[in-house]
Amino acid sequence: MQVFVTGGTGFIGSHVVRLLLQQGYQVTALVRPNSNLGNLQGLDVEIVKGDLNHPELWQQMLGCKYLFHVAAHYSLWQKDRDLLYRDNVEGTANVLNAAQKAGIERTVYTSSVAAIGVGAAGEIVDETHQSPVEKLVGDYKKSKYLAEQVAVKAVANGQDVVIVNPSSPIGALDIKPTPTGEIILRFLRRQMPAYVNTGLNFIDVRDVAWGHLLALQKGRKGDRYILGHQNLTLKQLLEQLADITNIPAPQHTVPNWLPLTVAWVDEKILAPLGKTPSVPLDGVRMSQQTMYYNPDKAVRELGLPQSPINIALKDAVDWFIASGYVKILVP
Repeated sequence: MQVFVTGGTGFIGSHVVRLLLQQGYQVTALVRPNSNLGNLQGLDVEIVKGDLNHPELWQQMLGCKYLFHVAAHYSLWQKDRDLLYRDNVEGTANVLNAAQKAGIERTVYTSSVAAIGVGAAGEIVDETHQSPVEKLVGDYKKSKYLAEQVAVKAVANGQDVVIVNPSSPIGALDIKPTPTGEIILRFLRRQMPAYVNTGLNFIDVRDVAWGHLLALQKGRKGDRYILGHQNLTLKQLLEQLADITNIPAPQHTVPNWLPLTVAWVDEKILAPLGKTPSVPLDGVRMSQQTMYYNPDKAVRELGLPQSPINIALKDAVDWFIASGYVKILVP
């Protein structure tokens, strides 16, 4: 069975590709001409170069039975606003149109819990929750919501699409890295003297890959499935990292106004003067919300695995060290 994958060079996408190959699928991966192919090195994958918005994308999908549209532009920088809507919203529309034209039988679309939004402070929400788009923090979240609505519209027009909403994945091959990977790296580099009082839902990235394949096999057309596992405060995550690495976890919290002020000065004053900002304002605003999710639907209907988070964290730590992201790890 031939499968077309967008975003196969990325963190989640490369794990999806690996799982598909292990399960006997043949994979065609769409990559940008300038993509880092490190995550696909040595894999028996047909590489095609192209762009999500290319009008003839459907021709590259011909002969494929299924599509995993994993690719997305991720950025919390306000300067990337136009790119977010072009790649995530317009790109998703073009990919789904191409899939229909190429005769793809079923598509798994990778959305995000970002599109769902958050509940009240500390509230755990599921797939039935939806924050109003105007209350989603930042253009990344808004673009993922609007992209998901493109998928919903495609279903209404008869296309077979299943939507998956990963939370915060952890593990090896976090090449960019993701925001969670950045937290792990800052911890390993001892660049985190204090922490923000926030909470997230975490999941082993290999379980996210399984969630994609299980959605293809068992998911209901038009439904969305949260691919998540454990809700942890940032403090609890850092304590697990401390147990794994023997590096002491930070003991002090940062008052909310401090990173918000730093980020505002960075993006609004220093960035226009040519300085590269260090902290995205939207990222700080997001961290002031508790982002907890309930993955029971995916566990119940798909059989989503729930692997221990500490194993995923150790995999991430080992991979970052082996890949040279951290020069010296001294307890």
